[in-house]
Amino acid sequence: MTAQPGAGIPTGPSGPTGSETDGTDEVADLFRALGRQIKVARERAGLSQKELGDRLGYGEETISSVERARRTPQPELLVAVDALLECGGLLASAAEDVERAKTRRRVRHPEWFRDYARLETEAVELHYYGALSLPGLLQTAGHARAVFTSRRPLLDEETIEQRAAARLARQEILTRWPYPLVTFTIEESVLQRPVGGQDVHREQLQRLIRVASLRNVELQVMPTDRADHPSLGGPFTLLTSKGKPQVGYLEVQNVSKLVTDLEEVRMLAARYGSIRAQALTPRESLTLIDKLLGDQ
Repeated sequence: MTAQPGAGIPTGPSGPTGSETDGTDEVADLFRALGRQIKVARERAGLSQKELGDRLGYGEETISSVERARRTPQPELLVAVDALLECGGLLASAAEDVERAKTRRRVRHPEWFRDYARLETEAVELHYYGALSLPGLLQTAGHARAVFTSRRPLLDEETIEQRAAARLARQEILTRWPYPLVTFTIEESVLQRPVGGQDVHREQLQRLIRVASLRNVELQVMPTDRADHPSLGGPFTLLTSKGKPQVGYLEVQNVSKLVTDLEEVRMLAARYGSIRAQALTPRESLTLIDKLLGDQ
């Protein structure tokens, strides 16, 4: 998915194609540094790669690949090398950093989405209108995988797992202090679609109830039987970062757009206010979700 020209999404070093956002260069630098440290410690001990591997229960190729940063230095290997070569905790202390780096590599958003994901983590106020699907912050693991599995053109299994993991990782926003103010307004038809099958759908409805109970979250449902609707133009998101003006975000049919024009944002905000006014109250919405859950 690509951003529309003029959408206000950066394309420089910290933008979609830059390394600062996805952190891949920093991870590679960490692995190279650890590989060099293992090599120095091994050579200081007078051991060949094969001899070190034999003593630790690893193959020579594994030691070689780690030293050249062609393979991730697993935490257990770092701990073992540290103890055997008496590194004084230098390598063992890096095990936690490696675990975080491994997670960072797995949890990667597609390039077109990274700037929005960064803004989302910085926001103190977030408002989501889900017209066609559930916002990512609400999705369960099963629901997210089903969404990515059904996407056309087809995604490979590794990409599906990466996208699902990245989507779930974003959800810490809801419970990270200081809590942002978050509202969701979801079309009833979205809640009626059993994405992933009945078991996945049931778990998803249960998650909606749990999220709606958070004191910084309000969840409302827009009933399908409303004769009038203030926004049939599709889903959108409104974000406000501390000390900065509100912005909008649109994503539909292979096009994403960050809306920064003040008048456009004002219209989206007014539209969202009208949607919430016509939707069920949070309490009524939970009653509806409970009913849908009981029908499963």
